[in-house]
Amino acid sequence: MTALAAAKSADMMLDESLVERFKSGDESAFPEVIKRYRDRIYGRVYRMLKNHDDAEEVTQDTFIRAHRNLDKFRGEASLSTWLHQIATNLAHNRYWYWWRRRRDRSFSLDQPLGDDSDATVHDVIADTTDGPGQETLTRELVNKVTECIDLLPAAHRDILVMRVQKNMSYEEISVILKINIGTVKSRIARARDSLRELMGTEFQ
Repeated sequence: MTALAAAKSADMMLDESLVERFKSGDESAFPEVIKRYRDRIYGRVYRMLKNHDDAEEVTQDTFIRAHRNLDKFRGEASLSTWLHQIATNLAHNRYWYWWRRRRDRSFSLDQPLGDDSDATVHDVIADTTDGPGQETLTRELVNKVTECIDLLPAAHRDILVMRVQKNMSYEEISVILKINIGTVKSRIARARDSLRELMGTEFQ
């Protein structure tokens, strides 16, 4: 076993021990979980939100939710993956909250549109920021995107909202709309194309 594999195995064993202690009623195990993962969770969330205060709040909410649900943790994924999934979902919800409220705040254009997709906001609209590395959507752009989403045909608007705002998987959308996954993917692609067209050349 390589040193890296040994270290990973030791980490997993420690995580399993902390989870078992917590499930057995040892509340002191949870502060150890926070100590192990807080910086990593914060770093992940900050890269998504690009805002210290919001990253701090989402990090705190992540551990609040984890504490509430750790007794249900079954170990189907690693503790690290589970925590990162919670943090990602909370950050994603915050991201679309901004979008819906048209808040003039800074957030990442590289935020994934879904957990099982590498597509980002760049796949819907072009980067209109002034300089390289600057990742701030202006109020004008946020208002324009919100306006155009509202103008989409109902079928396109609904499926895009399900995917990028409610963070539903293709499988969930397939069940709700009673269509196959291939149709879900193609309909989402057409919805994104329609949004680009509505945005116009000024924002392309």
